Amino acid sequence: QVQLVESGGGLVQAGGSLRLSCSASGRNYAMGWFRQAPGKEREFVAAISWGGGTIEYVDSVKGRFAISRDNAKNTVYLQMNSLKPEDTAVYYCAADTLVLRRDYRFVNYWGKGTLVTVSS
Repeated sequence: QVQLVESGGGLVQAGGSLRLSCSASGRNYAMGWFRQAPGKEREFVAAISWGGGTIEYVDSVKGRFAISRDNAKNTVYLQMNSLKPEDTAVYYCAADTLVLRRDYRFVNYWGKGTLVTVSS
C-alpha cells in the first residue's frame, strides 16, 4: 500500500504555469497524473515509469506539460505550461506497480486530488 499526497494546485490565468507535486510513501512504483473536470470522466494526463525511462502523455497536453520524478525524494512532478481554461480540473496523483494504466478503472493507488483552475 502506498500513500500519495498532492500539492501545487491553484488559480492561474490562461497562458500561465503551475507545477504539481506528488509525494509517495513507497518506492518502485510507476506514477502519473489523471484529471477530472466537473461532469466529466476521469482522464489520463501523464505517466512515468519508476526509472523514468518511459513517459507518456495524453495528446491534449503534449508540448505543454512535462512529467518528471525524483526517486531520492519519492516525488513526481507535473510542470504545466501554457495552461488553458479546458485544463481546469481536479488533478489526481496515481501509482501502480510495474505499469500505470491509462484507464483509471485499473489504477490501484490514488491521492486525494488538487484543484487547478485556469481563468480566461
